[in-house]
Amino acid sequence: MRAIGSVSPLLLVGPAWVGDMVMAASLIEVLRLREPGRPVDVIAPAAALPIARMIRGVRRAIPLGLGHGELGLLARWRAGRALKEEGYSKAIVLPRAFKAAIVPFAAGIPERVGYQGELRSPLLTDARPDRDRKSARTIDRFVALGLPENTPPAPSPRPRLFVPDGMVDLVAGKFPLPGEGPVLALCPGAEYGPSKRWPAEKFAALAARAVAVGWRVRIVGSPKEAAAGAVIAAAAPGIDDLTGRTNLMEAAAVLAGANVVVTNDSGLMHVASALDRRVVAVFGSSSEKMTPPTAPDACVISRPLACRPCMKRECPLGTLACLEGIDAGEVFEAAERIAR
Repeated sequence: MRAIGSVSPLLLVGPAWVGDMVMAASLIEVLRLREPGRPVDVIAPAAALPIARMIRGVRRAIPLGLGHGELGLLARWRAGRALKEEGYSKAIVLPRAFKAAIVPFAAGIPERVGYQGELRSPLLTDARPDRDRKSARTIDRFVALGLPENTPPAPSPRPRLFVPDGMVDLVAGKFPLPGEGPVLALCPGAEYGPSKRWPAEKFAALAARAVAVGWRVRIVGSPKEAAAGAVIAAAAPGIDDLTGRTNLMEAAAVLAGANVVVTNDSGLMHVASALDRRVVAVFGSSSEKMTPPTAPDACVISRPLACRPCMKRECPLGTLACLEGIDAGEVFEAAERIAR
């Protein structure tokens, strides 16, 4: 897999989170424009790797073989050694964890760029301070790693995903949606934790309103969202519950066929945005300033409470007021408004 001629490939150590992998597409686009012809390979846990396959400019998506949160120091070392002969001259490490820097170090890649953190600076050749980690957009932080240090800020390109040719039609045949009318996709999950999940009962009330006025409603999510999907599907006849029935690539194709997507701040929010869908995003504990939906027609709904954004997986106050205070009628009105 070495590059032909004098252009050496670059290895990107990608995130485990689906949403972060989508946002990495902005960095890959910058690399593609700055160094045309330079191959970019991405190594990441299998859960996020299908996203890399939908990013223009990625030559090769390499499975790391470890799940989210797994330490696997020896496995990471071995993965790096297996890449030693690939001819990479540079690596960019997106995750801030110590373990993420092991692969390019073990591979002997001469230039290794990443943010300081977890005492891993000796594993990097260019360990950069991360002063704006809690305030800057994640997209901008990622893009900065592809530029010389202290480059003046400039607008980052939007992340874009491209579903493989024929995939939308293939998925439409596998999961047909009868009837006529616009399609509303609901994404009730958020892998990070319950403080980012608008209650299933609220999604159900939204779905019932939509069906009543002619929308066709689909629910998209992993097997972990099956219980929420069942609650929503029971709200009205004909709601199509796809939770746990699609892989990530298929879920992206389903979203690509939707007119509007209503979602939590989740990986699927970023997928829908990068597919140029109209998105209504409900934010609870997280910050719409750091990880906003990037779709051209996007609407964020949140509550300006003193306690948010707390960035916690579970509400420290035990109330979820930031999400409970958002009404299904408000969200439905936003969906109808951006659908016009």
